[in-house]
Amino acid sequence: MKNPVIPYAIIAIAGILTVIVFSLVGVNQREAIQEEQNGEQTEESGESSEESGEGETTADPAQIFESNCASCHGADLSGGAGPDLTTVGSRLSQEEIQDIIINGQGSMPAGMATEPEAEVLSQWLAEEHQ
Repeated sequence: MKNPVIPYAIIAIAGILTVIVFSLVGVNQREAIQEEQNGEQTEESGESSEESGEGETTADPAQIFESNCASCHGADLSGGAGPDLTTVGSRLSQEEIQDIIINGQGSMPAGMATEPEAEVLSQWLAEEHQ
């Protein structure tokens, strides 16, 4: 008499082997993508960035805002998921703004920008948006 479990066992083994093969292929693809991204970052970093102890950061506060903040505060600083920042410089000092950027406040998580980026961004917000 034949064992009815054997076809299921064969299918299970084939599935496990397929998952292992796809995992190995995926690891190789991930490494290739990381190498490609590192190459692009190296090429782009020579034009508009300055060195800091934590890596590279741009000195353009508008670019920092666009990449880190605009999704919540709006491209024009008018708010959205986050509060309106068009007049934040009249309400808060540069130090207070920098502290909020680094440590977060309310629903804003901490660490949205590096310390050098937070310094550039807070100075821009305090001076230009009063």
